Amino acid sequence: MENNEKRYLKLSGLEPLVITPESNFINVGERTNVAGSKKFLRLIKEEKYDEALEVARHQVEGGAQIIDINMDDGLIDGKEAMVKFLNLVVAEPDIARVPIMIDSSKWEIIEAGLQVVQGKCVVNSISLKEGEEEFIRQAKLIKRYGAAVIVMAFDEVGQADNLERRIEIAERSYRILVHNVGFPPEDIIFDLNIFPVATGMDEHKRNALDFIEGTKWVRENLPHCSVSGGVSNVSFSFRGNNPVREAMHSVFLYHAIKAGMNMGIVNPTLLEVYDDIPKDLLEHVEDVILNRRDDATERLLEFAETVQGKARENKVDLQWRNEPLQDRITRALVKGIDQFIVEDVEEARQQASKPLEVIEGHLMTGMNVVGDLFGSGKMFLPQVVKSARVMKKAVAYLEPFIEEEKKSNADATAGKPAGKILMATVKGDVHDIGKNIVSVVLACNNYEIVDLGVMVPPEKITKKAKEENVDIIGLSGLITPSLDEMVFLAKEMEHQNFKVPLLIGGATTSKAHTAVKIDPVYSQAVVHVNDASRAVTVVGDLLQKETSGQYKKSIKLDYESFREKFLNRTKQKEYLSLAEARKNKLRIDFKESDIKKPNQLGVQVLEDFDLKKLVNFIDWTPFFRSWDLHGKYPTILRDQVVGVQASELFDDAQKLLEKVLDGKLLHGKAVFGLFPANSINDDDIALQLRSGPKKSKDWSLSRVEATQEMVFRTLRQQLKKRAGVPNIALADFIAPKETGIQDYIGCFCVSAGFGTEELALEFEKNHDDYNAIMIKALADRLAEAFAEYLHKEVRTKYWGYDDKENLDNEALIDEKYRGIRPAPGYPACPDHLEKLTIWEVLDVEKNIGVKLTDSLAMWPAASVSGYYFAHPQAKYFGLGKIKKDQVEDFAKRKGITIEKAKKWLAPNILEE
Repeated sequence: MENNEKRYLKLSGLEPLVITPESNFINVGERTNVAGSKKFLRLIKEEKYDEALEVARHQVEGGAQIIDINMDDGLIDGKEAMVKFLNLVVAEPDIARVPIMIDSSKWEIIEAGLQVVQGKCVVNSISLKEGEEEFIRQAKLIKRYGAAVIVMAFDEVGQADNLERRIEIAERSYRILVHNVGFPPEDIIFDLNIFPVATGMDEHKRNALDFIEGTKWVRENLPHCSVSGGVSNVSFSFRGNNPVREAMHSVFLYHAIKAGMNMGIVNPTLLEVYDDIPKDLLEHVEDVILNRRDDATERLLEFAETVQGKARENKVDLQWRNEPLQDRITRALVKGIDQFIVEDVEEARQQASKPLEVIEGHLMTGMNVVGDLFGSGKMFLPQVVKSARVMKKAVAYLEPFIEEEKKSNADATAGKPAGKILMATVKGDVHDIGKNIVSVVLACNNYEIVDLGVMVPPEKITKKAKEENVDIIGLSGLITPSLDEMVFLAKEMEHQNFKVPLLIGGATTSKAHTAVKIDPVYSQAVVHVNDASRAVTVVGDLLQKETSGQYKKSIKLDYESFREKFLNRTKQKEYLSLAEARKNKLRIDFKESDIKKPNQLGVQVLEDFDLKKLVNFIDWTPFFRSWDLHGKYPTILRDQVVGVQASELFDDAQKLLEKVLDGKLLHGKAVFGLFPANSINDDDIALQLRSGPKKSKDWSLSRVEATQEMVFRTLRQQLKKRAGVPNIALADFIAPKETGIQDYIGCFCVSAGFGTEELALEFEKNHDDYNAIMIKALADRLAEAFAEYLHKEVRTKYWGYDDKENLDNEALIDEKYRGIRPAPGYPACPDHLEKLTIWEVLDVEKNIGVKLTDSLAMWPAASVSGYYFAHPQAKYFGLGKIKKDQVEDFAKRKGITIEKAKKWLAPNILEE
């Protein structure tokens, strides 16, 4: 069954998930399973679907890359519940971004789910239990729906409970699916049954080992398939003894992943880091998992009674300083230790015939190890950036010697890089954390980087690319107008007959936008890169002379196919006219009792704010995500895969944060305002700005007010909803003027970014990219914390509509409070032009110095702005696609052209 063609499992929600040999273990979240979560079952029974959605949201925030949804319970209508819940999930972009696993033992529920789910999902599961005819029927339907499938090791005889039966059923299932049904083999995921070990029964001794060996056989003999399973089953015998269970899960995963298990259901809170398991416990557990001794179960049972979870001491071990020179340099690079690198590099220089040999030899040997570890998922971005810091320090030390060498013996070919790459954040955009990380990682792999920085106009990019004769151009952007800049630049590159590949990256970029908007206007290779580890592989493939032509051709074909499917998929959905959508608006029964007049109306300014007040309001989860470490804080610190690195990163962040706060190295400022308001003309909000300058003693605030009426323009959902579900606009949360009820609205801008750029430049001068990136990531977290803190102050003090609120930080992060603060450019109001109105209402630039770029990005970058809505029914939502009639109406209301309106709306928002 040999087949060497590269075929990968490709899943998607709103975002693609491609599972390659280089991918880390894919974790499936199972808390949206009524059979596995009593809480979720209760919420579904009580039809508390909003709370059930929060369970799904927490799964995604906690690092689940796929969420398993199961509604199999005798007391609920599983089919109705599955359809209803999936329809709600589709409307939540932060949940729907990951692929869905439709899980049921009833085919009718699976098929109902397949008919409403978006993207490419996974069916869990089918098997030969009811014979080949039914197996083939279900497989053909799954193939028609375009889903992947989990195949259970189960046939007409029963579950596979030994190695031979696992192989027999997997081989038979594969043959039927691939040869009879024509099912893509990469879309097949085998669940080979994880059963408990250490039960006391002899027939269970090989349960874990049979799974591991079965996994190895499947991956070697059934090309392109994946292997999954529920890991917690293996430790069922030790319920109540978490230290032993954690060790068992870790040991089992360690060996199963090595054998080829690439996805599964794992509870991150019940995992120990493999290398941190005490040696005596590790020995006892591995004896059981690998069935190494006849008395392994008895010995573990006896030993388990003595096991207690104890923190291990971290002691500095300098034994490695006695190792050979190359090993010392390699270790320093891998571990990110710069303490001894200069003396080691000097020793290497003394031994070399010329200083450049130290870079090409000792240092690149070490960096190749870093690259291999990173590519195989054994190192993570923060570690690689630390490695780059050591490398830069070493190179900086050698540079004077190299320059001296060049004077006496110039060699134009010496130290030639693997390729030259131009990197730039496009015009109007100020965000560069991701770009800088990618640049560092590529530099570590011997690519020369030409970094043009942020807010780079297209003419500068094309000119510099020609001057430097670069091999690849990489574009980055965070805000949605940046996507149009990328399209414009691609057109310009085509006009100027460029032949170099184009890399696209940044938070708002996607494969969909790249395939639909950018790829068609540039005849050369265009590749969307969503993380730094993939960038190395992509760049390597693009510049590999022998195979790059075929790779570029395959990329073009892949994007062409993706574009066709994407456009066809969007055409299948029904949309209402704007008039019809307005008739189906959210109709709130506004009451005076639900509306509270703010305690302080008007505009208020906070200058030189004490950032120490924000520490307890920081949401650390996105911080780890910015470093490509996925999982929810604080459980990520104990994660099986990234826990150790996450802990080190967190410690480094705390040290720098303490230094910043104690030295007041960053400065925080804010401006906000609360105003009388009413909705008008269905989708507009009119607010009254009152006159009369006033002063406030609180926080040394100055307050300025003006006399005029301003209008916020909002957009309305147009996707046709099921009966009883409204098409919402933000204006629906404000009492209409015709009710005669006076309502209120707020808006704000906060920044913790003043001083960030100077600190980052200082770190870069000292060859410390790690802390240059770290300070920007911390500033972003402080700005978001500032927004959270100020919103709480508004709710409890300045507006005062919830003055008895008492929530901890976790509840604040989960938005358990009343009211919302949506921001222009985000899902509920994907229109950046409204920032201009906020800036005018609050006189933001004059009051706190935060500016808007040509593309309406905020500068400093670590800034947040938005609105305050207070009504109890106000909630976050995603606008989705809108029709041309609303774009025309929006342009008319704003007094701008239709083309300008399209430019400032989110990408692909127009349903065409």
